[in-house]
Order: sequence, then structure tokens, then C-alpha cells
Amino acid sequence: MNEIALYAIIGIESALLVAATFYLAKFSMMLLNFQDAVEKSLDSLDERYKSISKVLEIPLFYDSPEVRRVVEDVRACRDSILLVAQKLGRVEEEET
Repeated sequence: MNEIALYAIIGIESALLVAATFYLAKFSMMLLNFQDAVEKSLDSLDERYKSISKVLEIPLFYDSPEVRRVVEDVRACRDSILLVAQKLGRVEEEET
């Protein structure tokens, strides 16, 4: 009777091990896909940041308050892109 109980316990533990391994592999793949998406997003943000920075370096010859407000909004967007990229990059560095 003792042997049957031991075999049952081993069977249950084996089933739990298989289930845990399955979910571990599944979540690992999800994390790797997420990391790839973050890296692609960082590359895209870097390109946009460079593009916006080039535009902002061009001197402004129009003194309209509306145009100046738009330029300030573009600067704020550029700074936001940089902030997001830095935070995402920092999270990626901390994980490694």
C-alpha cells in the first residue's frame, strides 16, 4: 500500500512539473517577444527624436504666437519621446 501512495505522489509531482515547465516556457516566450517589441520601439523613438531635433534646429522666421506655440509643443513632444526612451532603456538595463 505504501508503494502505491509513493507512485501516486510521484505521478502528481511529475504532472505538476510538466505543467510548471509548460507555463515557464510560455511566459519566457512572452517576455522575449515583449523585449523585442521594446527594442523596436526604442529604435523608432530614437529615429523620431533625431528627426524632430533636426526640425527644431531650423531658425524660425515667423513671429506669430500660434507658430511659436506649435514649436513649443513640438519641443515638448521631443522631450517626452526622450523621457519615454530613457525610461524604457533603464528598465531594459535593470533586467539584464
